[in-house]
Amino acid sequence: MAERTHERVSGFDPDMAGRVAECDGGHAVMGTHFAGREEFTGTLTGEYVDHGDPPWRWYLLGDLTRRPDEYTHDTVWCESGNLFVVDTRDRTD
Repeated sequence: MAERTHERVSGFDPDMAGRVAECDGGHAVMGTHFAGREEFTGTLTGEYVDHGDPPWRWYLLGDLTRRPDEYTHDTVWCESGNLFVVDTRDRTD
């Protein structure tokens, strides 16, 4: 059977850029068949990537103000279904 490849499409959403958001996600817990939940809060950069079939959209969250203690990166990719925009201001600027 041929291996399926999925194109990745990157883009920028100006309506999301600069908005404060929260996201949660999971990762495998080493040595188990379980996943843990991690919570993040930060500012959306506006960058996104779509991949998969059907495509899933992932947004880049930066300027993290909440993250797990062991998370050492400055940004995190958040799947759109687990992303919650908490900045309710009108984006007409």
